[in-house]
Amino acid sequence: MSKIVAVLSLFAGVVGSGAASAQSLNFSGLNGDAEEQVLSYYAGGAGGLGSTGGPNYGITFSPNAIVCSVQPTGNCNSAALPTGGNLLFFLGGGAATMNVAGGFDTGFSFYYSAVNNPAFVKVYSGLDGQGSLLATIDLATTPNGAGTAGCYGASFCPYVPIGVSFSGIAHSVDFGGSANQVAFAAITINASTPPGVPEPAAWATLIGGFGLAGGAMRIRRTRVAFAAA
Repeated sequence: MSKIVAVLSLFAGVVGSGAASAQSLNFSGLNGDAEEQVLSYYAGGAGGLGSTGGPNYGITFSPNAIVCSVQPTGNCNSAALPTGGNLLFFLGGGAATMNVAGGFDTGFSFYYSAVNNPAFVKVYSGLDGQGSLLATIDLATTPNGAGTAGCYGASFCPYVPIGVSFSGIAHSVDFGGSANQVAFAAITINASTPPGVPEPAAWATLIGGFGLAGGAMRIRRTRVAFAAA
């Protein structure tokens, strides 16, 4: 039975552990300004625009998984990524899929921002979202940071840390919800909390923001809601 590591667990300092070391993806080597597909960048291959040099974790992404750069200098309607790099979002379909050829265990975690619509993440024992469902994380909507200091007027900000612990070996993850309406950062395998989780006081302040209305997302491009003018 999976165990969601959400708000209360983070207060308790839950940290993933196990024989395998945690591996976190921040997508910094991909071209976020041009919204590059991740594809096999983390499996010794290249992103959709030819970017190479990523660590070979045996991790690939479905073609609808795309990265985007953030404010103040990037072109996305997002800012303040907790671990730097680029955000990940998806276009088309109900989910993007991450495959991990060698599998992972113990836990899975990330940061996310979902201003307008709830989302979900599902962890499977098989590749391509097949096999047994090992864990599900339901993602609530998050505050709209357009008027928040440090968000540079971007709506998809701040980011919320969340994760899950599970039994068994996982080989794929679906990142789902409404296409172009949820952003992910610091995707981490083999750990039930992502790197750099805020101190409890800061996290409590962030939780308080959940009571605020999300507001309408300002779409800066027709195709990509995260992209800025």
